[in-house]
Amino acid sequence: MLERYKTVRQLGSKEIVIKKSRFIGYGKPVTTEQEAITFIEDMKKKHWNATHNCSAYIIGERDEIQKASDDGEPSGTAGKPILEVMKNQGLKDTAIVVTRYFGGILLGAGGLIRAYSDGAVAAIEAAEAIENVLHQEVFVEIDYTWLGKLENELRNKETRMGETQFTDKVTLTCLPVVSECEQFIAWMTDLTQGQAVIRKGDPLYYIEGE
Repeated sequence: MLERYKTVRQLGSKEIVIKKSRFIGYGKPVTTEQEAITFIEDMKKKHWNATHNCSAYIIGERDEIQKASDDGEPSGTAGKPILEVMKNQGLKDTAIVVTRYFGGILLGAGGLIRAYSDGAVAAIEAAEAIENVLHQEVFVEIDYTWLGKLENELRNKETRMGETQFTDKVTLTCLPVVSECEQFIAWMTDLTQGQAVIRKGDPLYYIEGE
């Protein structure tokens, strides 16, 4: 799993007008190629009367799946520019559709490339680019006498926390960044003088800064 990667938060759309042509950019997070294809097909159904519904998507940890479609625009003037914007912004697991309603003025190849690039940027802004960071669940089981001290130390360290479970003992769910996990466990072991029962859970992605 990647330690961090960029994607978009949600389905979003934004419209721009260039020389009377309407360009509506849609962005959406996707995790499989079928999900991307379904999204593109849905946008084509939604805008069945549009002049073009051009698209691109990137999927996979190493960008294994990359596809682009000009949907009837001159070759290389629509899908590829959309894809290039996504690559330049470092996005993964993302699909974009830029819908065009022709306004009567020809844009030329260079104009189309700029327009579809701007449409992709608008889509990403609307869908909100985020960075996912991989954290590691670490469960720390302690006696109640340690709770106040550990909560204070974890707060000072600004450790991301999950749910706390209260039974005959207290189990704290700590979520250090995965690259700092072993260092965190060593620190926690030292802090509790070896009295805590510490075990790992699952690796989980959280949005940077939230």
